[in-house]
Amino acid sequence: MPSPDDMTRTRRARGTAAGTGTGPGGEEASVRHGTWEPAPAARWEDAFLAGNGRHGALVFGDPEDDRLIVTHHTLVRPNNPPGTTAPPRLAAALPALQDALLAGDRWAADEFTDGRPLRWVRPFHPGFLTRIRRAPAVPALPVRRAVDFATGVVSCRYGERRAEVFVSRADDVIVQYVTSPGPVVEIELDHRLPGVPADLGAGRGVATARGETVLTLRARYPGSTAGYTGLTLLLTDTGRTTVTASGIRVEGAERLLLLTRVRRHEGDLDPTGETEALRTLAGGGSSADPASLHARLLARHTALHGAAYRRVTLDLGADETERALPGSALLRRPDSTALLERLFAAGRYHLLSSSGTGPPRLTGLWTGDWETAWSGAYTTDANLNLQTASAVAADLPEVTDAHAALLHGQAGDWRDNARAIFGARGVVAPAHTDGVSGHAYHFSREYPLHLWTAGADWLLKPLLDAEEASGRQDPRTTELLAELALFYEDFLTRTGPDGRIAIVPSYSPENRPRGGSAGAVNATMDIAAARHALRAAADRAPARDAARLRALADRLPEYRVNDDGALAEWARPGLRDRYDHRHLSHLYPVWPLDEINPYDTPALAAAARRALELRGTENDSAHGHLHHGLIAARLGDAGRTGAALARVLTGDHFHDSLMSAHYPARDVYNADAAHALPALLVEALVQSAPGRLVLLPAPPDRCPRGRLTGVRTRFGARLDLTWSPGSYRAVLRPDRDADIDLRSPTGTTRLALRAGEERTLGS
Repeated sequence: MPSPDDMTRTRRARGTAAGTGTGPGGEEASVRHGTWEPAPAARWEDAFLAGNGRHGALVFGDPEDDRLIVTHHTLVRPNNPPGTTAPPRLAAALPALQDALLAGDRWAADEFTDGRPLRWVRPFHPGFLTRIRRAPAVPALPVRRAVDFATGVVSCRYGERRAEVFVSRADDVIVQYVTSPGPVVEIELDHRLPGVPADLGAGRGVATARGETVLTLRARYPGSTAGYTGLTLLLTDTGRTTVTASGIRVEGAERLLLLTRVRRHEGDLDPTGETEALRTLAGGGSSADPASLHARLLARHTALHGAAYRRVTLDLGADETERALPGSALLRRPDSTALLERLFAAGRYHLLSSSGTGPPRLTGLWTGDWETAWSGAYTTDANLNLQTASAVAADLPEVTDAHAALLHGQAGDWRDNARAIFGARGVVAPAHTDGVSGHAYHFSREYPLHLWTAGADWLLKPLLDAEEASGRQDPRTTELLAELALFYEDFLTRTGPDGRIAIVPSYSPENRPRGGSAGAVNATMDIAAARHALRAAADRAPARDAARLRALADRLPEYRVNDDGALAEWARPGLRDRYDHRHLSHLYPVWPLDEINPYDTPALAAAARRALELRGTENDSAHGHLHHGLIAARLGDAGRTGAALARVLTGDHFHDSLMSAHYPARDVYNADAAHALPALLVEALVQSAPGRLVLLPAPPDRCPRGRLTGVRTRFGARLDLTWSPGSYRAVLRPDRDADIDLRSPTGTTRLALRAGEERTLGS
């Protein structure tokens, strides 16, 4: 089975879009806050992306066949028989497994299963294409397609023809606006995408009158009563519309406006309500002027999207000539500072655009193929965690809110996991979820993910960080944290020869010790997660409960340093490390926890650094490299941080869309690198904890100077940082009082910050 997760210089905008400059032929080319290409996308992986965290769009930018793939977070295909996706009922067999593992049987966990075959969670899939086709121009004209990250607008220019697409964050609708479309165009909704099931039930409908047309696509999953319905409301200003076999033909129109939504549903859906909702949005349908309606919808959208995107910016003082290059040309210059600037901006844009109904999936919010790798699911033992790593520091509460919605929406299923597998109260999170079910049913003998108990702590960590940054606690998070502590109180009942608690069974994703099965004893990640969760819960609990939880945390095993001088992946003596692996689960106490760091625990930090030195890259997955870099940054290792970044930039991990791939050579569409790269750059430049600020802890050599603005700290201040060789300047704007340790290239000092008083630091 494959692995389950297997600078100061600025240019004023010359147009209405933020961050644009002059491109070929005198046209505007997004350079600082966008990207562009001189040709349509030949592959869906290179299509430019737009999204509002619910609907997504992949835009090819082909003026002769203007295709847009519609996606939605809720589009998942039924794939398992009813009643087969509950967590396995194994609690009665747990004591025997614990006895065997503690007695030294290293293979006992292989039989801890209910015998079911591997079941993947429901796969994410694309919905359909909207297509606007016209006759080729003679002679052919240059094409320029672009995406503006600051507005979320994807555009295509072709002679007099202009097309724009955005996915409204205000109105939850995909908006396509075309001027000078051509004398005759044909428009249709088309479900025929790569990998579409041959027996997908699909039907189309068209209703047209007085300049308004509604196109409908109904799809039913094979062998299921569930399906989805897509609707497009088309408005034209002039011209004649006729119905064709596959859609409509429009002749003589000067402007086209398409408003599209898709809904997944159980049973049948009467499209009347959805149609009326689109008409209401259009202000009455046929009476609406496409140009004025487009302008109104765009203004409502950019007020939300633009404000979010602009909160944090990175300027590395790149060469202006390189900044003006198309993305595909920049990708062939992996040492380019302009490339790093653009990938930071693109990653931020894509992360924001894919977060809403839920946080980003393995593919963000986008796919053009029904056969999406690893079900296009949420994988929570590294991938989702890495993708959302910049959300707090890079000031994207939209991402944190989406993340919280996922967790709180699945709490009931997490309780089922705890009871069924471990016979415990509280909660256990799954390693894979389709976004709806939180049951732990995706596991196998090789990957016994149902044994993993650290997931809930890792998923809760970003919410706790966000609360530290804002100074406000969410009672739902407090409740979920208390339930996690309940689980540990029920589960942590066995002891080892030293009298300390033994975590058994224990699993280090997705590795196994040498000479034993993956289900083992005292995985370092499990120890760190349990200790962190218990102490965090104690901080919010009544005094009597807090004392009990802290006492339990204090009885957890100590970390072990192995014979190589490295922090061991399993604290249990005799369990030997396997170094060549893409995951770095045992360094969880370094990142994201900050429990092991060079300032408070220098000896353990040295052991962690040694563990990082020994870790291989296995299959060169992008998430492994960036995880490596994040840990190196926490350890203050600039060289290793830069090397991890270089492996991603030189490994051909990015498509022309600036969305990334899981493996080198653009193999397997995957958002890990695109979304995690901004987090790595922020961590290399600024780190914060409730009582500490670290400036320039691990700046890569390729970032000798720059300016990073708007960073949120976990002690309630926003930070602007400017640096160059031998100097830095930081401006702190605290919104509450805080006493912190400042660590910078000039040394360590104590700072007393006061709410509303700006503080400037520098050397």
